[in-house]
Amino acid sequence: MKHMKHKKPLTIYLAIVFIAMMFVANIATTIRMVKAPQIRSERIMSLENRYPNEMVNSVFKDNILLTLSYMNDRVQDRGSVEWDKIVEPQTYSMSLEPGEVFAFHEDVLGEYKESTVKTTNAHFNYSDGFKHDGYLMGDGVCHLASLLYWAAADAGLETEVPKNHDFAVIPEVPEEYGVSIYFTPGSPGVNAQQNLYVKNTFDEPVEFVIDFDGSDLKVQVV
Repeated sequence: MKHMKHKKPLTIYLAIVFIAMMFVANIATTIRMVKAPQIRSERIMSLENRYPNEMVNSVFKDNILLTLSYMNDRVQDRGSVEWDKIVEPQTYSMSLEPGEVFAFHEDVLGEYKESTVKTTNAHFNYSDGFKHDGYLMGDGVCHLASLLYWAAADAGLETEVPKNHDFAVIPEVPEEYGVSIYFTPGSPGVNAQQNLYVKNTFDEPVEFVIDFDGSDLKVQVV
């Protein structure tokens, strides 16, 4: 009879433990959902497929990665680029507050002068350590701009590209998202017409997460 007396309290105890475990599990799930970033868009391109010629492709790849390194302040001396660090796998995050603008380089159209807060910090020339492929100095940076434009537009951000890259194919990027980038010191008007402008028109911050895994370049907007 003594065992019978303890059966009901034990059942109640187990029920309480079960309810408590479910409560904790629900809280943990809710926390994960709150912390998990909402991926607004994601676009990827291979840096091994920028140009069908191996030498030219390597120049494109190096110039793209050098631009990323300027963006995340990994270049300590513009006159002495440490290429072994430049080509390493890397991840870079860039945030835009509501109303803020990212431009690919510093020469911007008049309507963006007050709101541009971030650029790549690069000029794509010899002094910055960029490479020449026999055709253009800094060749390849348009591919990075185009990937950023594609991701930003898909995320619903306000974008402007005065000059499309329709004069040459950018592999793995749809033609309508091609961006022509140009920068020559002393030519701000011409430069501003070959730039990329991305404005955060949302009422909350957005973040660009740019990841290079050694082969592919991925851009997420969250």
